[in-house]
Amino acid sequence: MFGAGALLLVPSRPVRAQVIGEAVELERTGRHDRAAVVYLAVLRGEPTNLAALLGLERVLPPLGRLRELLPLVRRALARDSTNRAFRALEVRTLATLNEPDSAEDAARRWIALAPGEEGPYREWALALADARRFDEARAVLVAGQRALGGSRAGALAVELADLAARRGDWEDAARQWGRAATAAPDQLPNAAAQLADVAPGQRDRVTRALVEDPSPVAQRLGAELLLAWGDPARAWAVFEPAVTAAGSPQAAFALRRFADLAGARGTPEGRRVRALALARLADVVPQPVAARARADAARALLDAGDFAAARPVLERLAVDSTAPADAQALANTALVEALIRQDDLDAATARLAAVGDRVPADDRAALGRALVRARIRRGELARADSALAGDSSVDAAALRGWVALYRGDLKAGADEFRAAGPYAGERRDAVERTAMLALMQQVRRDRFPELGDALLTLARGDSIGAVQALRLTAGQLTAEGQRGGAAELLLLAGRIAARPGAGPEEQRTAATLFAEVVRIGGGGGEGTGAAAPAAELEWARLLLRQLQALDAVRHLEHLILSYPESAVVPEARRELERAKGAVPKS
Repeated sequence: MFGAGALLLVPSRPVRAQVIGEAVELERTGRHDRAAVVYLAVLRGEPTNLAALLGLERVLPPLGRLRELLPLVRRALARDSTNRAFRALEVRTLATLNEPDSAEDAARRWIALAPGEEGPYREWALALADARRFDEARAVLVAGQRALGGSRAGALAVELADLAARRGDWEDAARQWGRAATAAPDQLPNAAAQLADVAPGQRDRVTRALVEDPSPVAQRLGAELLLAWGDPARAWAVFEPAVTAAGSPQAAFALRRFADLAGARGTPEGRRVRALALARLADVVPQPVAARARADAARALLDAGDFAAARPVLERLAVDSTAPADAQALANTALVEALIRQDDLDAATARLAAVGDRVPADDRAALGRALVRARIRRGELARADSALAGDSSVDAAALRGWVALYRGDLKAGADEFRAAGPYAGERRDAVERTAMLALMQQVRRDRFPELGDALLTLARGDSIGAVQALRLTAGQLTAEGQRGGAAELLLLAGRIAARPGAGPEEQRTAATLFAEVVRIGGGGGEGTGAAAPAAELEWARLLLRQLQALDAVRHLEHLILSYPESAVVPEARRELERAKGAVPKS
């Protein structure tokens, strides 16, 4: 390391910079006394070296030697009296030394030298606030605002906002952030972030302070906070008139930001407000941006479940010859999706046939398969089968498998599922097909129309009817001596009856079904081993949801002891730990 003597012999700036770096490293390792020696040596050769002065400001207080800094700062000011950094350092040092009168004198000297600057007021107030003299700090900032207000809108508003937040006065903080954002609209995201964590009990006062502010920018800030706090509808009611007052470029930016924030809420109401903002954006931007904004607005309405509102927007855009090709494609795709969701399948089929090359081939194929799934849910198996004719994709094979299964042709369904493999559709789809293959292997019939009807009933959303139908089909298998197949069907019925949100009667039905599966498995027999432990695990989970932890523990322990080789034992052990944690301590 360079010592003080070496520094005086080699007074060049590059060498001093290297020495400053070594002093900073000494600071980092906690050797403040060694760092102070180096900084003082630098200042002997260069009294106005700001890095060395700031270094001493950091290292002298832990050593109890801060007073040594004051004459060095004043020596630097004697050489450069207009230097803002030196002036700020003098104010901070005097305040830290608990010499408020001297700090005030230093700040006023700085103000006299630079009457139009915020710096003197800011540093003076910050020093007072650090000493927890908040009222005096606020008075300094307010005086600064008065002095500078005529020449600089929003002067010191950010500092006043921060100070109000430190004092816990969030209403005043909101007013000051409104002033700051009005003077500099690019401050709005920062203001929203600073105010977003206001405690629920103070939010009404904060939003009222902003919404009642005459400034449209302050009102937009209030709207963004309402959005962040989960009230999209009110947020839009505040935001829309406020953004109308803005010029087009500023309005476009504000609308895009608001739309993105609303969409990020992930709620139907948030998506609807996103759509409103995007539709308004389309009114203030030129083509082709306007067309894309309208398409995005319609898509947001679809995501919000408002198909009726989305449809006319999409229909108008789909035939707009001035819209860019990608916006038209998006509109046509979304329009077919909207028609499918509205269950207007004939109109969706006709629209898909009419779009031609305006929608990419892969998207057309995906829409076609969505139509097939909708036909299947309606029980229109023949039309679904016809729509799949000539499609050799694995996705089509998977859909043909479901059509065959719902018709009761288990062999054809299994063959199609195997042809589809594990990659058709999403991962959830592959898991469902695998479960159906396992079920069909247990049933051991090539045709079983009653089972197909039961599964189609489930696919159409009638869970109660599906449970009843599955119990009847299980009874048929039991009569034939197929205990394993019957157990699997009863297990499926129990899982459906025990789904989250099921009512008390359905939960009782589920418990009865699980008990029956366990009974069948307990009697032994081919193919019954896997269903019984799975049923007991589901039974225990149902009991846990019903807050019957002791009964759940009993079933889980029985499962683990009775079926030690079962694949569900690891899950059962995890559930057992959870169940034991839920048992009240005696």
